[in-house]
Amino acid sequence: MEAATTKKDISNLVEPVIAQIPRSTRGIDRHVHLGKVVETLSDDHREALSQILEGYLKRMLKNEASDIDLGGPGCDGKVWYRIFGDKTPAKTPEKLSLNETDVLLHNAILPTQRKKLIEDKNLDFSYSIPLNEDKNQRFRADMYFDLEHLALNMRKIDNTIRPFKSLGVQTEVAKALSLKYFKYGLTLITGITGSGKSSTLDTIIDANNRTVDSHIVIIASPVELIHKPVKSVVRHREVGRDVESFKEGAIQALRQDPDIIVIGELRDPETIMTALEITDSGHKTFGTLHTSSAMESIERILGEVPSEEQNRVRTRLADVLTCVISQKLIPSLDGKRVLAKEVLLVNNSVKAAIRNNNVGEIYQMLMEGSDKGMNTMEQDLKRLYTEGVISKEEAVNNANNKTKIMQLLSELNY
Repeated sequence: MEAATTKKDISNLVEPVIAQIPRSTRGIDRHVHLGKVVETLSDDHREALSQILEGYLKRMLKNEASDIDLGGPGCDGKVWYRIFGDKTPAKTPEKLSLNETDVLLHNAILPTQRKKLIEDKNLDFSYSIPLNEDKNQRFRADMYFDLEHLALNMRKIDNTIRPFKSLGVQTEVAKALSLKYFKYGLTLITGITGSGKSSTLDTIIDANNRTVDSHIVIIASPVELIHKPVKSVVRHREVGRDVESFKEGAIQALRQDPDIIVIGELRDPETIMTALEITDSGHKTFGTLHTSSAMESIERILGEVPSEEQNRVRTRLADVLTCVISQKLIPSLDGKRVLAKEVLLVNNSVKAAIRNNNVGEIYQMLMEGSDKGMNTMEQDLKRLYTEGVISKEEAVNNANNKTKIMQLLSELNY
């Protein structure tokens, strides 16, 4: 069923559902009723609804879009796609009603997922569609409420893992990321939403999976790319489906004889503290943070704990932190996007700066650490500009330190 021709089909499929919902119901009660009605629909009816959403997702793949958004007043009845960084509405289908998108989205989830959605007003989950007999395309999905109506974002999960060489890190950094050379330590992959953190993390996991005999436990919300065991046992534990929380998953992993523990997101103080503790117990740990620089990542971790605990946490962080890669995806001159990254390798000088609460000194260490594979975001943006990959405007716009990027770019005139 093609997405461009489904408006009439949607109306025919949705009207019988809405007719069963009492007009007096509002808000969450209405969604409880909607869910119950959707669950009673025939298999053919539900499959027809699924095919409509699947059509939108297939168009997403055809257009090389990274994300799709639909539902809720915020989408104004349109299906939106993010293509090479820009989010724009599709010309078809015709404007969808809020009832139509509500039913489409309720049909996309399981009863257990609906219960969590109703309770938390938000649901992270994975979703897949068949491409052929042997291959599926997976998506990371987030469903939430927008003025009492359901809204959805789905992000395409790349089925291909980038080769480790594509990260462009120097030998010392590559060793820090490998279990073969560093048996324990905390590595942080950081960046804003949509900066490619998951892809970088998958590349690092894959490199370890292919080179070291080990046990890797991945705790994610949701699980995105599935790693097939090569030289390692690889466990995938999805928060909400296989384990209650990131914290519980990390604690349970200690009883599962792991070598590497991957915590998909360090999103709260409890999970951050747990990550520090399991790393301190002698494990190699990877995690992601929503921060835009190495220094901000360190400050974020310290800022998550009460002031009376900060000295202890500062010492523990200095002991266990191995590497921080902070990244952005920058619009390139060829109309696509390219990875820019800041890399911090934690040596004795960096450890001392963390212990002594002199995090501000780390930026200069990054600037002067090129022989060890370190660089600031501004240095990498300058590199991309001088190589003719990005424009000067993008280099300046994406810099964390505007003064420094202008200084670096001005040096090119001499």
